[in-house]
Amino acid sequence: MELFTDWHSWPQAERGLQALLPASAVPEVRRAALFAASQHGDQRRPTGAPYLEHLLETLQVLASGAGESRPELLAAAVLHDIVEDTRCTLPELAAGFGTRVAELVGRVTIPAAAPGEDRAAVKEAYLRGLAAAPRDAVLVKLADRASNVQTLRNLAPVRQRLYYAQTVTYIVPLAAGEPFFAAWYAGWQADFADLGLPGACGEA
Repeated sequence: MELFTDWHSWPQAERGLQALLPASAVPEVRRAALFAASQHGDQRRPTGAPYLEHLLETLQVLASGAGESRPELLAAAVLHDIVEDTRCTLPELAAGFGTRVAELVGRVTIPAAAPGEDRAAVKEAYLRGLAAAPRDAVLVKLADRASNVQTLRNLAPVRQRLYYAQTVTYIVPLAAGEPFFAAWYAGWQADFADLGLPGACGEA
């Protein structure tokens, strides 16, 4: 399984993108990445790593792994959590980056639970709905989840098993029509197959 963990800062990502993309495509991705960094601020991942690293990993998966070069898609990759996890709204995103980027981010944003709604049920409905999402939104989600699960063993043991099951149930099927992602998730599932076995992570 190939890891996408080389881009820890925007300068590192920019050097990588300059080798992969037409020169004209880089400035828009740079603008999106710097805006995402400003909005997410000092947020951290569950592992304690700076949140920007997750956004840059998602970008690296799409650009380096899947070979995507479309600026709007790559911009959406680094902005994909901005509505869910910051105060930035979709209208603000559309005003700054265009309706296409905002649409893609909107499709991969987990809706907020309404008063009285169960948060887990809302997330499960969102995950089921990804099967009907446009292809480009699915690509962003596949890259997002690849970033999260490539280092799954860094999470607490119980969370590892739950996240593995959720990924196999809802995300892996989305990769079926995408050659790079189908191969990558097959390798990932093989490497983490123990998490799907009874008794994994000390659970009965």
